[in-house]
Amino acid sequence: MADQTHIYALKQGLEFWNRWRQEHQQILPDLSQANLSRMDLSQFNLSQANLRFADLTAANLQRTNLRGANLSLANLTRANLTEAYLVGADMTGADVANADLRDADLRNANLKITRFSGADLRGAKLTGAVTDGTIFDNARRRRFF
Repeated sequence: MADQTHIYALKQGLEFWNRWRQEHQQILPDLSQANLSRMDLSQFNLSQANLRFADLTAANLQRTNLRGANLSLANLTRANLTEAYLVGADMTGADVANADLRDADLRNANLKITRFSGADLRGAKLTGAVTDGTIFDNARRRRFF
């Protein structure tokens, strides 16, 4: 269950959140099971955050730092993840259907049984990503590197 202090800090906006993260580097944000659907989280520092089971439906995560974040079983359908930094993220079982991941960096991410149906993955970097059981049906993929 999400820490309500962390939810409050997140809802104060980009500048407040990123300053809070800088000042409290020892804290790993717990946003698990939080309803963050349709929120504008672009350019937020969500590295190492626990977003397990979070609802991020149609959220704006453009250029967001999600390095090492736990996004397992999260709902990211229709989310904007263009140029998002997801290196080493755990997205096991996440639903990323119809999301925009153009130029996202997913190197070394755990994408086991992640659903990318209809997602736009053009230009996404997937080097070293674990893709066992990953569903890519109808995903747009120009090149992976």
